[in-house]
Amino acid sequence: MKIKETIQGKVAVLAPSGNLMGGSDTTDLHDHVKSLIGDGIKNVVIDLSKVKWMNSSGLGALIAVMTSLKNAEGSLKLSNITDKVNSLLMITQMIRIFETYSTPDRAVAAFLEEPKPE
Repeated sequence: MKIKETIQGKVAVLAPSGNLMGGSDTTDLHDHVKSLIGDGIKNVVIDLSKVKWMNSSGLGALIAVMTSLKNAEGSLKLSNITDKVNSLLMITQMIRIFETYSTPDRAVAAFLEEPKPE
């Protein structure tokens, strides 16, 4: 799996390509996000447009990423969800857990619109 990274302000946009089916694919994604957290980037958008398929291990990796970001006082948003991945999110009811957007730009914009905690 390859992960393309772009930084927009204080938001990282990650675009993994391939399948999220467990093993090194899922650990690579989580390790990448943990590295970003270490660099002080705590808001992440994952663009799923090039993820062909994801199983429960891939879903677990997204949950682990979201948990790591929340623990660092950050947030995760998903964008460009393919029909196959969307059906998995719907069946598992995880669509209720993740914030989803049609494009990475809209997800990044949503970070900018969020009120800052006092």
